[in-house]
Amino acid sequence: MHTMKTPLFIFIVFSTLSLSSAQSLVPVRDTDGNIIRSGTGYYILPTTRGLGGGIKLVPTTINETCPSDVVQENNDLQNGLPLTFIPVKANKDGNIFESIDLNIRFSGSTACIRSAIWRIDQGVNGQREISSHGSLGNPGPQTISNWFKIEKHEDGYKLVFCPTVCNTCRPACGDIGHTIAKTGRLSLVINNTPLKVNFKKA
Repeated sequence: MHTMKTPLFIFIVFSTLSLSSAQSLVPVRDTDGNIIRSGTGYYILPTTRGLGGGIKLVPTTINETCPSDVVQENNDLQNGLPLTFIPVKANKDGNIFESIDLNIRFSGSTACIRSAIWRIDQGVNGQREISSHGSLGNPGPQTISNWFKIEKHEDGYKLVFCPTVCNTCRPACGDIGHTIAKTGRLSLVINNTPLKVNFKKA
């Protein structure tokens, strides 16, 4: 009799844990209230006027032919380029959830863009900046700089660099905000002032 109860008890426990885990996942929603889907293009836009427009790519130097620096549009009315989100573990519905590791990729990329995947790079001034030099998938120590998260922030969302794809890595976590460069462009960087955003379907 005891041999029958034990497997049943274990099954109930694991079923309860699985259900609890699934219920804890909160989907990210776009400006229309729909759940964001992997592979669908979205514009990342500030929720507050006067903080720039959407996200685009610009060259690092005037001699660079392929843009690789991730920046904001200076004009609030410009949506920038659409981006897609690819979670570390896909689900059957393609839903994107809060606080899940994911790659961010420009979906409106041109032929000269090397990869179009976001990555954290060390800038010349020591500040950690976002570039498009990342690579898709392959979670681990070699790709630790390529993973981001979307988290709820006040009445919008924020982008966060705090990957959990490597158990032995100790990344310096931080929110994604912007800084005004000498050239006047709004570079995306890790800082203590997160950029509050929402997602508009392209």
